[in-house]
Amino acid sequence: MAISEEQTAYVANLARLDLAEEDIRRFAVRLDAVLEYMEKLNELDTGDTEPLVHLSDRENVFRSDQPAESLSRREALENAPEKAEGCFKVPSIIE
Repeated sequence: MAISEEQTAYVANLARLDLAEEDIRRFAVRLDAVLEYMEKLNELDTGDTEPLVHLSDRENVFRSDQPAESLSRREALENAPEKAEGCFKVPSIIE
């Protein structure tokens, strides 16, 4: 096993996880499997592979930022659940 139960408990402590002994044993096995897979990936020759920023060539398509007519106050407040004095009324969050 590449990772011990003590190391798993240490990592769990760093993550502020309170794990039972049984959970530590289970996670040690799972973490070991992940590390073994990473070692297998490290065996691949990636010297000629360029790093990727994105997996596809797609680019974000944004609409042009053009000024347009906005809603009137009456239209904006039309579907408001509560309104007062021409404004949206929301619950107070400051004590």
